[in-house]
Amino acid sequence: MENRFMELAIAEARKALDLGEIPVGAVVVRGGLVIGAGHNLREREKNPLLHAEIAAISQAARAVGDWRLGGCEIYVTLEPCVMCSGAILNARMDRVIFGAYDPEYGAAGGRLDLFARHLYGGRTAVVGGVMEKECAALLNDFFKGAREKTT
Repeated sequence: MENRFMELAIAEARKALDLGEIPVGAVVVRGGLVIGAGHNLREREKNPLLHAEIAAISQAARAVGDWRLGGCEIYVTLEPCVMCSGAILNARMDRVIFGAYDPEYGAAGGRLDLFARHLYGGRTAVVGGVMEKECAALLNDFFKGAREKTT
């Protein structure tokens, strides 16, 4: 089941890649149904808030009609940063499942672990490394291409 939803997050990441964005995608799932999806749009929209997770959480909140997203899981291709981890915790999501680890900016066990602090009174479970190879390959290929353009 986890792979099926991570594949959908990867499809979102490919949408970001097609736009020249860092290829990160996310989907929010409740009861086996996708209720939110998003991909990075920071460069296109010139907005630092437009991470994949924020887009997916916003769409899910609209679908549910509430900012509280208990009973939901978010699948994301890259370990969430501090901002996105805070949003996941604030939304009271049950679980975050991510693909590639981010030792530089990750806040779900990479650089930091905000989820271990049990912020907002909740206990959001974290599962990392789901389809890690596929998720990391998208990012590595993107950054390799970006480096080649500058040399």
